[in-house]
Amino acid sequence: MDFKLIAAALGILFVFIYAFGSGIWVSSSPGWYASLNRPSWQPPSAIFGLIWPYNFAVLGIAAYQVSRSLTKLENVTWLVFFGLSVITALIWAYQFYVPHNFLYASTALTLTAVLTIPVLVLTFRASLTMGLLLVPYQIWVAIAASLAWGYLAKN
Repeated sequence: MDFKLIAAALGILFVFIYAFGSGIWVSSSPGWYASLNRPSWQPPSAIFGLIWPYNFAVLGIAAYQVSRSLTKLENVTWLVFFGLSVITALIWAYQFYVPHNFLYASTALTLTAVLTIPVLVLTFRASLTMGLLLVPYQIWVAIAASLAWGYLAKN
């Protein structure tokens, strides 16, 4: 089987796991979330509904573009860092929404932001356009990490 096809399929699978996995926990107790003291820099709720579909779509397209453009080693590196960032993002969603452990959640989301840096760098190597399209994801994850720490401080 073609390695590039497998790499693209794995990257896209990671995006689906990310989207559906976090959605399970995020919707687990909506009344609880509404009762939290929010950080002053939190964007309006409507922004969340716009940015996440964009991020997931761009991540899926980036997975395909990277698989087609980069070497085998670069593909494996992209998949490892992206896979680890998905795991830490899911840990954030679980820790924040289920046991409400803000410290673990904040730490996990900070790790997610750090782990996405090599993903972004390699995506730029694969395609300048895809790298630029992925910049909002990197910014969003960094903002989300700062919000997680803000929730820890305020609750």
